[in-house]
Amino acid sequence: MDIFTHKEMPDCLRWSYEEVADWIESLGYSQYRNCFLDNYINGRKLIMIDCSHLPLLGITDWLHMKEIAGATRELLGIQEITFERSISLPRVEPLALYLERISYTGPKTDSLSYEHFRLRKDFAMNKLDHYIEYKHNK
Repeated sequence: MDIFTHKEMPDCLRWSYEEVADWIESLGYSQYRNCFLDNYINGRKLIMIDCSHLPLLGITDWLHMKEIAGATRELLGIQEITFERSISLPRVEPLALYLERISYTGPKTDSLSYEHFRLRKDFAMNKLDHYIEYKHNK
């Protein structure tokens, strides 16, 4: 089963290590190409790319970190959590939660579809419905 078949899944999740490195280069950061290759960052691991993880890859320039993290969120179609966000919404977008979960590998994760993830008991469906309604009415 391909866990990336849901219509909301960004195509970049299927990227290889080389394709992610090419994308970093296309952003104008060729100096970080090897940081992504040496740390085996493929499309599935992109959800983990934020300002708290980039220094672990060897990227420490704050402006570069901010731009790469922003481009990653844009590529994945997830929004930055801001202080103005309603506290009644889930901690993170459902898609972001799913992408974070599947960034790890293994038989259980590799077979977890987005639909199944949304139906899991430990995922607060009423909050998800509220989030979808909020996002739709925005």
